[in-house]
Amino acid sequence: MSYLDNVRVFVRVVELGTLSAAGRDQRVTPAVASNRIKELERHLGVRLFNRTTRKLSPTEHGRVFYEGAVKIIEAVNEAEGAIADLSRNPKGSLRITAPLGIGRRLIASGVPEFHDRYPEIEVRLRLSDHNIDILSEGVDVAFKLGVLEDSNLRMRGILNCERVICAAPAYLERRGVPATPDALIEEKHDCLLLRYPGSKEYYWTLQMPGGLRKLEIAGPYDSDDGDVLTGWALAGHGIINKPLFEVKQHIDGGALVAILQDTPPAPVQLAAIYPHKRFQDPKVRLIIDFMAERCQRLIGRILAGEAVGD
Repeated sequence: MSYLDNVRVFVRVVELGTLSAAGRDQRVTPAVASNRIKELERHLGVRLFNRTTRKLSPTEHGRVFYEGAVKIIEAVNEAEGAIADLSRNPKGSLRITAPLGIGRRLIASGVPEFHDRYPEIEVRLRLSDHNIDILSEGVDVAFKLGVLEDSNLRMRGILNCERVICAAPAYLERRGVPATPDALIEEKHDCLLLRYPGSKEYYWTLQMPGGLRKLEIAGPYDSDDGDVLTGWALAGHGIINKPLFEVKQHIDGGALVAILQDTPPAPVQLAAIYPHKRFQDPKVRLIIDFMAERCQRLIGRILAGEAVGD
């Protein structure tokens, strides 16, 4: 086994906490991951992990070795990136992530095309509406809606996305159409919320005549999957606040009706977010350039009412 491969597995076990998670990340079985850790421990002559039935935690020796191992992996990645840039033959792996809605509609279907263009780059895509810690989870690029809140990260804006508040005709017939933002609260409308541990979306930010206003809304249930909220809204169970490109076809087809259009939600920026240390990696620049152009093109087509296939 390659010593560097052993070190890579070790780093990911420390960061992810289990052999199975690290194995999935490195595309090896838990048994192979375990063997690589054991080989590394034999080579170093120390125990690197305290083992329990559920989780591995690094020993003092493991913590010290981790600090140096991370620098080794970063140095190798930077060296590979520099060579790839000079040879114009980029290679290696990229870990990218995106929310479910963006990922399914814009990112996932572009991965095969990107790989066809750069066949020696492996793309590992993770879709989740949860807040992902980019640094601790080893993500190279996150495509997401929102603002940059971590000074250890960089952001490249791609597109400002219009948002819309909407509901199914059946819901509006049953509960009435809210005439003002305050009616959402006063009439106790069922607002469908995207929530998960650490989520900040407990309010909707609306564009009012006097400026932006944070409206604390509520509803009978919520989900950590934005597409689930859309499904609930389509079935007449409540009101959603979504990027327009995600629900445009439903609005055009009459399955959803836009409401409160005089006080719409504030737009949100679609951006690529990545660690400072990835800035010089040509693979990162390539995937951002490729996906930025793709997202702009596809969203433009969706908002123009064109059919966009997967």
